[in-house]
Amino acid sequence: MYTISNRLKTFSIILIVLGVLGVAYGFMTSHKSLEEVKTMLVEEHAHDGGHETSVQEHTESAGSEHADVSQDDKHAKHVQEQIAKRPWSAMYVSALFFMTIALGVLAFYAIQIASQAGWSPVLFRVMEAISAYLLPGAIIVILLAVGSHYIGHHNEIFVWMNPDVVADDKLIQNKSGYLNITAFLIRAIIFIGGWCTYWYFARKFSIAQDNAEPGDIRNFKKSFRIAAGFLVFYLYTESIMSWDWIMSVDPHWFSTLFGWYVFSGMIVAGITVIAMVAIYLKGKGLLPLVNDSHIHDLAKYMFGFSIFWAYLWFSQFMLIWYANIPEEVVYFVSRIEDYKLPFFGMLVLNFVFPFLILMHSDYKRVPWFVMMCGVVILIGHYVDLFVMIMPATVGDRWYIGIPEIGSILLLGGLFLLVVFTSMTKAPLTPKGNPFIKESENFHY
Repeated sequence: MYTISNRLKTFSIILIVLGVLGVAYGFMTSHKSLEEVKTMLVEEHAHDGGHETSVQEHTESAGSEHADVSQDDKHAKHVQEQIAKRPWSAMYVSALFFMTIALGVLAFYAIQIASQAGWSPVLFRVMEAISAYLLPGAIIVILLAVGSHYIGHHNEIFVWMNPDVVADDKLIQNKSGYLNITAFLIRAIIFIGGWCTYWYFARKFSIAQDNAEPGDIRNFKKSFRIAAGFLVFYLYTESIMSWDWIMSVDPHWFSTLFGWYVFSGMIVAGITVIAMVAIYLKGKGLLPLVNDSHIHDLAKYMFGFSIFWAYLWFSQFMLIWYANIPEEVVYFVSRIEDYKLPFFGMLVLNFVFPFLILMHSDYKRVPWFVMMCGVVILIGHYVDLFVMIMPATVGDRWYIGIPEIGSILLLGGLFLLVVFTSMTKAPLTPKGNPFIKESENFHY
């Protein structure tokens, strides 16, 4: 049985404490008075004489809810709300990042069982432990999404939760039958309930198979049946989740490819974390059955799904850019104008770097090489989620600072604590799996 080391436990707790301090600082410094914001804007204008155009753009986007004040006051009020939303948005991006890793790993785990893959059973306990974070991770996402509406004033991550905005927006009003808090929570309960129910029974049957009599594979068959059912459920709910939890931050924009795009990001990030955790445990001598061929196959999936992500990114971007329909291109215009570095930089992190590094088959067998590439891929997919959320919430008031880093540390520490604590609940090798010998002797 695996026992979490005191060093790892202490490291996780230190990350959580530092993260709490960073997040607290972010919230304390995000509440500025209207006069403070006006002073800040005057100072900005003094350093940038050509800022008048963007001021006008922000004024127009602020809407008509403050029609009784001057244009400058409307702009200052809009910026004040953007600054207040920054710590909420930073926490939300990090929460989505770690939650989608767990969900991607759960989907990959179900695919392995449903396809009766022979190479991967030695990694099943790693997959089960990583996906154990799904329940707390998803709950945190929902608490942040709804809490940003009920705590404070105009802190909403989702603008359709703001009744003042909805009252002046015909398009959001037409979507109010779907985009409302009650329906949002009902769908979230269905998603989380279905995902976590599958994880619970898959884990239960996996451990029960270890304790079964030789030749008794009834629990394995149960795992196979529920995995097949879960994958159907997952394909529907993952798409709807991506619309609800990510795409609806921009309620005026939609993409029919968005669900697949989010899926590609979560699956490659999930496989990357499987590889990194497996390499860590193997280095500690805790996964003796995992060999270079298993690492090679995980790296191969990292390589393949990075290309898949790039294909979907290009397909979505190219078609919208080429059609040049105003209500579609506005999504990319705001990101290219205000987020040019992260928007195009994530292409290098998520596609160019892994493509060049992992193309050679021999490099996929080198643990430190895979770990290095994995770190870059994870940074890239955090930036991907950052660019999905931040333009709709904080506009051009973004920065990678203490609130963002604190959020990553807080939820990263929690992620490590949950994952490695889950590993202590069962043996790291599923010896009862009927494909364990094939997995043990796997060579590519």
